Amino acid sequence: MTLPTRDDLIDLVYHEARVIDEGRFDEWLELWAADSYYWMPLDYQQEDPKNMTSLMYEDAFLRKLRVERLKGLRTFSQKPKSRCSHVLNRPSIEVFDEKTGQFVTRTAVHYVETRLDDQFLLAATVHHHFEMVEDELKIKLKRVDLLNCDAAFGNIQLFI
Repeated sequence: MTLPTRDDLIDLVYHEARVIDEGRFDEWLELWAADSYYWMPLDYQQEDPKNMTSLMYEDAFLRKLRVERLKGLRTFSQKPKSRCSHVLNRPSIEVFDEKTGQFVTRTAVHYVETRLDDQFLLAATVHHHFEMVEDELKIKLKRVDLLNCDAAFGNIQLFI
């Protein structure tokens, strides 16, 4: 099995943000491992996504469902479509364990989402957990810790 380099991890974080910003959501879905999760905790330093309420805790089925909704012709909340922009600090490597195959990055992110006259900014810390699947680096878990996770939110239409 070919192991990723530190640059491979960092490049994938940047690539993922770019495909989201460009609205290439089918390509985005391909970046994920089959048994992976997109998690946005509700509480600061929340440890448990299953027994505590989260803003989002999405498996492959729910991510695909959201992407299909975004592409839907009858999704009137997306006429015109929402757009977003990620501004990322350079990801740091938090875990690089070749023996166990555990790879984790940490990235400070500013995220802007806009539709019509509405625009909002979110600040977050994002942890990507990666694994190798048939010699290809895949996202196993993406944890998005919003700076103001305990605030009241409108609908986040896209993906941070």
